[in-house]
Amino acid sequence: MCEANAYLIEGEEEKLVMESVDTVQPEEDGVKLTSIFGEQKFLKANIHSLSLVDHKIFLKE
Repeated sequence: MCEANAYLIEGEEEKLVMESVDTVQPEEDGVKLTSIFGEQKFLKANIHSLSLVDHKIFLKE
């Protein structure tokens, strides 16, 4: 499978905010994450970077 895990960067730490992310949609004030299980989360954050080989999405407030 190709889904990724989303992490929020807080200072020097990476906090896991959602596993098995299927879609990342930009919104006016942040991003909406949807998992392969249908779980949705809205975060007031921007995409900081992607690590496609490691299946990681890094977000930053």
